[in-house]
Amino acid sequence: MAEVGTAEPVASAVATAGDTAVDKAVDKAAVDDVEEAMRDVVDPELGINVVDLGLVYGINVHDDNTVTLDMTLTSAACPLTDVIEDQTRSALTDGPDALVNDVTINWVWMPPWGPDKITDDGRDQLRALGFNV
Repeated sequence: MAEVGTAEPVASAVATAGDTAVDKAVDKAAVDDVEEAMRDVVDPELGINVVDLGLVYGINVHDDNTVTLDMTLTSAACPLTDVIEDQTRSALTDGPDALVNDVTINWVWMPPWGPDKITDDGRDQLRALGFNV
């Protein structure tokens, strides 16, 4: 996966708290941290996380600490896209220690996903579930 972002803080942004403007530093999440958080997003059919399945093609963290993910699915006809989107949003944006402010998923189909995209850890997990990979 190509790295497209850094963990360097960016310039201050102005946020409003009530009627008072407050300077708030916007820290960009590290691409590695986003990738690690995406390991909590599990393909509902296979029970393996989307990173180890090779479904995450790209991570771009923007200056406003939003992230755009280029992702694919094992099949374009996957009926569980909403589940993966909900898990992704929860993994990256929920809670007081949210990693990013917002997430956008670009579903991409080229290159097509294939078993060659599965990581070694993903293969080990699939073998433990009885798959022959």
